[in-house]
Amino acid sequence: MAGKRVKRVRARRVAPGETGTVRTREEHLAVEEPLEMRVGGTSYAVTMRTPGDDFDLVAGFLVGDGVVRSGTDLTALRYCAGVGPDGLQTYNVVDAAVSPTALEATRHRERHVDGTSACGICGVASIDAVETTSSHDLTADDVRVSTATLAGLPEKLRAEQRDFDRTGGVHAAGLFHADGTALVVREDVGRHNAVDKVVGWSLRSGLLPLRGTVLQVSGRASFELAQKAVMAGIPVLAAVSAPSSLAVDLARRSGLTLVGFSRGDRLTVYAGEERLVP
Repeated sequence: MAGKRVKRVRARRVAPGETGTVRTREEHLAVEEPLEMRVGGTSYAVTMRTPGDDFDLVAGFLVGDGVVRSGTDLTALRYCAGVGPDGLQTYNVVDAAVSPTALEATRHRERHVDGTSACGICGVASIDAVETTSSHDLTADDVRVSTATLAGLPEKLRAEQRDFDRTGGVHAAGLFHADGTALVVREDVGRHNAVDKVVGWSLRSGLLPLRGTVLQVSGRASFELAQKAVMAGIPVLAAVSAPSSLAVDLARRSGLTLVGFSRGDRLTVYAGEERLVP
């Protein structure tokens, strides 16, 4: 099994002008460790992530990269041998066995293997590879979502953020039906990783393309997150903060409904307004 998601540390809590006895307490921190992703035994990318749901993370990452397009492209996932200073298995290397077509796709997606928890497209070697062509036509998805349902999703997402309750230091992504029913929620120190874990779970559950669904994220809607939604066939992406200009451009070109500043009593629609109903 993968490593711990939360670690306890001793810390001192102070306030400006504080005097008297030094106060120390235990704090819970989100664990951040590297995960090396291999495809067919060859290093493909490294990201900093919160351990847990690693197979989903790798599967979703490969979907977002345009390497894996359906469940048949991903034939197996396994942890590779690796130990830490304590001699225990680190569970920090995952190898994906993929179809010949997917393996060939990796040769056209050259990446620098160093990454961070914020890494989405940042490791792609060529700018020409940034906007991958999706095999899913979002314009054909006629799902309708009420604005009241959308406005209520951040609260539903927040209610499922167990690691955030303990640490205050992780992002979240949740996949919902159009009626607001949750399919899956994932947390991670990296917002891209949280989305990859959601998409990977969906792939491994045989649900791709994710027609008729809404992806709610806890932060902003960057180009990378919009790209991942498009690649998974998700028609609606909602964020509690702002989108970037590139995310809006991509949404309008691809048919993605993009919502920002979704905070309970209001929201702002940047693309695909036709899918929203009162």
